Amino acid sequence: MAYRSFEELEVWQRSTQLAVSLYENLRECKDYGLKDQMTRSAVSISSNIAEGAERDSKAEFVRFLHIAKGSAAELRTQVYIAGQIGTLSDAVQAQLTEELKTLSSMIHNLIKSLKR
Repeated sequence: MAYRSFEELEVWQRSTQLAVSLYENLRECKDYGLKDQMTRSAVSISSNIAEGAERDSKAEFVRFLHIAKGSAAELRTQVYIAGQIGTLSDAVQAQLTEELKTLSSMIHNLIKSLKR
């Protein structure tokens, strides 16, 4: 896996775009506790990918990728809850859930490639 910067990683690009999309979809949300938790989880995914990529060891990168994957699972749970209580529309919930599943798979595959 040769890259010069974490910005080149598709998984980082997509997770950053997911965070932006989430902020846009929650702009009018008045449930500040849920909104805060969801945006923190979303930002955590791309932030941990970036931080891990900038560490000087493969083991540290893998550790931060595991944290990012955990944040993706956390956010997926929050998206389900937000959909069930009407904070997110069914369409937005489905779109975010699908993207989060894809991101989790991408992170998992990156972890596997780094461990080889």
